[in-house]
Amino acid sequence: MIELRHITKSYSTPFGPNVVLDDITVLIPTGQSLGILGQNGAGKSTLMRIIGGAEMPDSGTIVREGKVSWPIGFAGGFNGSLTGEDNCKFVARIYGQDVDRVIDETREFAEVGKYFYMPVRTYSSGMKARVAFGLSMAIDFDVYLVDEVTAVGDKRFREKCAAVFNERQAYSSMIMISHSMPTLRAQCTRGAVLTKSGFSVFDTIDEAISVYEEGLKR
Repeated sequence: MIELRHITKSYSTPFGPNVVLDDITVLIPTGQSLGILGQNGAGKSTLMRIIGGAEMPDSGTIVREGKVSWPIGFAGGFNGSLTGEDNCKFVARIYGQDVDRVIDETREFAEVGKYFYMPVRTYSSGMKARVAFGLSMAIDFDVYLVDEVTAVGDKRFREKCAAVFNERQAYSSMIMISHSMPTLRAQCTRGAVLTKSGFSVFDTIDEAISVYEEGLKR
């Protein structure tokens, strides 16, 4: 269970504060996979970073039950001066995981070759996302946060991502952001729609998609 209580987040701009999330209060169920829909600028990625603890809200509180991943596809937590291998060591120790296993699984999954042993600052954005994804999958989380990671890489790599998602859903929950309706239908059982006016959770992903698409017509 993840509960957001009166979450507000804004960013300073030359024209004044841009309020991205405005007093969001919602109970996000776990035990199922939730797909989040919203137009560009609605605050989906900001919400995911706040849920994962990568960013703090201006006000409000978050209650998390179980271990929640950082947003997969978000590599902002990497130390650019360290190699991919050294970043894996650091994260594995923080979460009390077997260091050698985490390194081996991440390296094998990410498929970045010799770059795994080079500083992360030398990576392309796609390579960072691959390593971030592989590292996330090497850690045993109760809830995985997925932010458009299936767009990373070629078709074979995307299929590899989808396969591991299916495997994880046997014992973990997932909260996913994607603009791909087929991906959301394939990976999620419930859905939610984030707009400037609030955050609504629906019993099925199809219901959420229907509400979202209806909103696009207005």
